[in-house]
Amino acid sequence: MSPPSGAILGGRRAALEAVRAGNARELLVAEGSSPTAAFRELLEACRERGVRVVEVPRHRLDALAPDHRGVLVRLQPPPVLGEREVASWPFGENDIVVVLDGIVDPQNLGAAARSAEAAGAAMLVTRLRRAAAPSPAATRASSGALLHLPHARVANITRTLGRLKDGGFWVVGLDQKAHETVYDERCPRGRVAVVLGSEGEGLSRLVREACDQLLSLPMRGRVGSLNASAALAAVLYAYVLPSRR
Repeated sequence: MSPPSGAILGGRRAALEAVRAGNARELLVAEGSSPTAAFRELLEACRERGVRVVEVPRHRLDALAPDHRGVLVRLQPPPVLGEREVASWPFGENDIVVVLDGIVDPQNLGAAARSAEAAGAAMLVTRLRRAAAPSPAATRASSGALLHLPHARVANITRTLGRLKDGGFWVVGLDQKAHETVYDERCPRGRVAVVLGSEGEGLSRLVREACDQLLSLPMRGRVGSLNASAALAAVLYAYVLPSRR
């Protein structure tokens, strides 16, 4: 499920990505905004894509969203994707799918989406319930990545992993208790799905059992774990992407 029709998003970087992704209906800017390079880039993107720009008093933006930073964009929702779309999606032969099993913090969702999009993932899959929604806060945390990355929200992660396997995906679960690490063997070529668990509990039992392989990240410092987005980035860049050279 996507941000509802009429949802608003503050911040120039997030607004720019909304315009670039084709999800912007209208841009509201505070009267007297400084013509910085970033602001000019945003206005140029609006002109190129035919997005209406309206100057309004700053107090109007304050009433809509206190953290607007002088810019608000009205969003039109991206397509809603579910389990059926996951099964029928035209994935490429080396595509990457990132699956989040119960990430509940919008900031973590946004940061994970940013890592996934930066690594070229073809889709993000999350739970429909007991998980963070793609809210404006999550979209801001993603620096707009959630507006570019196809996002499926599904009722059953385990069943969706089965559908991905049927589509030729090798499913890798990130589990700090796993005996094998990302350094022990190379990632297979072809379609790969990377699965991360919730912030506190990690992968659920059924999701763990549905994975083809469980891997851990070697920890050489005193801190026992990384947050979800950092762990995801490490796995994507240290394990998955090297196999795509």
